[in-house]
Amino acid sequence: MANLTEGAIAPDFTLPREGGGTVSLGDFNGKSVVLFFYPKDDTSGCTTESIAFSGLLSEFSQAGTVVIGMSPDSVKKHDKFAKKYDLSVILASDEDLSVLNSYGVWVEKSMYGRKYMGVERTTLLIGPDGVIRRIWPKVKVAGHAEEVLAAAKSLAGGTI
Repeated sequence: MANLTEGAIAPDFTLPREGGGTVSLGDFNGKSVVLFFYPKDDTSGCTTESIAFSGLLSEFSQAGTVVIGMSPDSVKKHDKFAKKYDLSVILASDEDLSVLNSYGVWVEKSMYGRKYMGVERTTLLIGPDGVIRRIWPKVKVAGHAEEVLAAAKSLAGGTI
């Protein structure tokens, strides 16, 4: 992660979100926040990850934790994505890449020898004080939401 490490203050942001309105990190002062960055709505890995976080949302809520997914897709795409898969997590739209860049997740990637810019699938657990408590870079989707939930519960219990 560019510049961001565990123990650093998470950069604040305000972005448009699915369903209308905006979402800001500062809206959740006093609560923990899971911020998961994903490449693209309605692709297999991103869909699986978003469904997994949505399925565990009540458990995250019980742990005092809000879940926000973020990609460079438009609000219109987020709305379709959320409706199609009945997603309950907040989906933030960062079309100008400002937040993705500030968190260091907009990176050069390579597929089949072709280089391009894209989102590195990354998750952060941010404490109620705005401090980054855990970072999961280059996330593998299988079992990831459950691992993040365990960390959120540990944070709520005071062990992180």
